[in-house]
Formats: sequence, structure tokens, C-alpha cells
Amino acid sequence: MTMMRLLLLCACASTLACGRGSEETKLPAAAPNPAEAEARTEIDPDTVRVEAGMLRDLRITTDDVESRPGGEQITLLGELEVDQRAYAEVGVPVAARVTRLLVNAGDTVREGQALAELTSPELGKARADYLSAEARVKLADAAFERKRGLATENIVPLREVQEAESQAAEARASLRSARAAIGAFGVQPPTDDADGAMSSTFVLSSPVNGAVIERAAVIGQMLDPATPAFRIGELSTLWLTVHAFERDAVRIEKGVAARLAFPALPGQDFRGTVAVVGRHVERDSRTVPVRIDVRNAGNVLRPGMSATAALPVGGSGDPILTVPVAAVQRVRNEWCVFLPKDASTFEIRRIGRGRDLAGEVEVLSGLRAGERIVVDGAFLLKAQAEKGEGDHDEHRGAS
Repeated sequence: MTMMRLLLLCACASTLACGRGSEETKLPAAAPNPAEAEARTEIDPDTVRVEAGMLRDLRITTDDVESRPGGEQITLLGELEVDQRAYAEVGVPVAARVTRLLVNAGDTVREGQALAELTSPELGKARADYLSAEARVKLADAAFERKRGLATENIVPLREVQEAESQAAEARASLRSARAAIGAFGVQPPTDDADGAMSSTFVLSSPVNGAVIERAAVIGQMLDPATPAFRIGELSTLWLTVHAFERDAVRIEKGVAARLAFPALPGQDFRGTVAVVGRHVERDSRTVPVRIDVRNAGNVLRPGMSATAALPVGGSGDPILTVPVAAVQRVRNEWCVFLPKDASTFEIRRIGRGRDLAGEVEVLSGLRAGERIVVDGAFLLKAQAEKGEGDHDEHRGAS
């Protein structure tokens, strides 16, 4: 009996061991480590990937590869100024005090729009002189008519008629002078001697359409005729004046297109047209002034901004490809640009670099006209590419 129990216990233990072994063989294989899987994935060395959060901080801008004539170019420095054909410095004709301001700097005004109200004792005196001159004209005309009538009846001699006629002419000349003095204030002469006729208040108006570039007047200030109170100009077109050496100025043609770059607006492309090539050589600098008309699209340009202008001279030459200088970066000891593939992936494209052309770089190989490249943010993409390459090499060494 004891032997039978031992045999039964051995049989049960063997059965349990076999069942546990089969359960262990049925367990699924452990999931692979993500880091090991990523290490096994092949990394494209000509691509840089940027996370969405970092992409917002890079503030990337893009532009097209451009094809243009490849003739000789010169680079000239200059400064923007207002279009003198639509510009005015508005001042007072005589010393006057500001009592009310009607516009501020930056406001858009129309021709004839009131800018400020002022008061001047000179205006009150001019109005009084006008009324006095008008009264003298009436009196002199009446005296002349009376003496002319008496002369027809031989009551007064012809000499008195002539004197009366001369006095009437003098009175009319004084009236014209008084009217001109009032007109200098931009007001109409008084029509009667009512209370308002002797007022010393007048309005300063804009002679042109445009924007208020500068307002020097403040309420209560005594304005001087020699100092402009307002500077007003139309800013849709600006003048860029550059200075070319004699040898270059003689080869610049009126009407040619100029490429412009502004240090205050990096990465933005502007165009202009040569409007005037100066007819004289400035004695001190031995240069010729060249005026370029620039369309102020979006009103981002301001008078006084410095600029660089690239002008073609001589023949046009064969077409060349150009990209902004900020787009070209040195990656792995080669000149490269970055081309967007999708929202977060950029291709690193090797190029053949040619001449530096006033804010641009000539591309000899590696790109086609019209391809989209990164301009602003290219340097940060370069840093990201070098960082990613360093991390990848470090991971390989550890494995």
C-alpha cells in the first residue's frame, strides 16, 4: 500500500512539470528595445529632421533659386530718401503759436487737409490793413468819379482829375498788397469788419497727399518761419541714391533693374529701377550720384535706411543661378543648401559655389532654377545637422 502511494505521487509530479514547461514555451517573445530598433534603422546623412516645437523657434523662411543674366555687376552703397516729387516741408509764414494739433506723425493726409491751428498777431494786423486798404480804395474811387464829373463841366482843372486817378491807382495797389499778405496765411480776406474779421487765428494745411513723416510742432510752441513744423511725403515710392565711381557710372544705363538688400531686412529681396544717372562728378568723392526708384511694397521701407544695390554694367552675359548668401552653409567641409521635403524634414544639398554678388551667391552646380531653398534659419539647420551627426556617431561607438 505504501508503495502504491509513492508511485502515484511521482506520476502527479511528472505531469505538473510537463504542463508548466508547455506553458513557458507558449509565452510571446519579449518586445524589442526601441533604442536598439532605432540604432538598427539606417539614418540618411543627407537629411535633417527637426521636431515641431523646435521648428517654431527657428522661424524658417524660403525662397526660389533664381536665374538671371550673368553679366558684370557692381555693388554700390546708398541711403533711402523720400520722393522729392511728392514731398513738402510745411512751415508758418510768420512767427505763430500752436493752439491745436489736428494730426500726428504717421497719419495719412490729403492735399488741403488741416494740420494745426495757430494764432499770430501778424495775421490780425494784416486783416486790419486789408480793411483799411479796402476803405481807401472806395474813398479814392469816389473822389476820382466826382472830380471827373466836375471836370466835364469845367469846374475843376484836368490836373486834379489826374491826381485823383493816381490816388485811386495807389489805393488799389495797397489793397492788392494787403490781400497777398493775408493769402500767405492760407486764409481768405475779410468781407466786412465784423468781430471775426480781425481774428488772428489761422489753419496750417498740407500742400500734398501723403503721410506725416515728422511733426515738430507741439501745443503752445512758438513756431519760426525758418523751421518746418511738418514733413509730409508720399512713401509708396522712395528714392535710393547711390554713388558710383566715374569708370562705373559711364556704363550704367537708365532703366536697368537693380537688386537691393537692406541690413534692417535680412533675407528679403527688393527691386528698383535706375531713374537718373548724375551729370556731374562730385569733387570730394570723385563719384557720380545715381538715383534708383524703389516701390515700397507693404510700406516696410523707411527714409534714411541704408542699402546695398547690385547694378548690371556692360553686356548681359549668359544666365546664371543665384541664391541669397544666408542660404549657403558649410556642412561637412562642403557648401550646402537646405531644401524642404515636408513640414519637418530638410534635404542637405551640396552645391558648387561661384562668385559673391551683392548679397547673393552664384551657384555653379547642384540646383535648378525655381527650386525652393531655406534662407532664414539655414544656419540653425546646419547646427542641427551637425548635432544629429555627432549623436549618431556617439551611439555607434557605444554599441
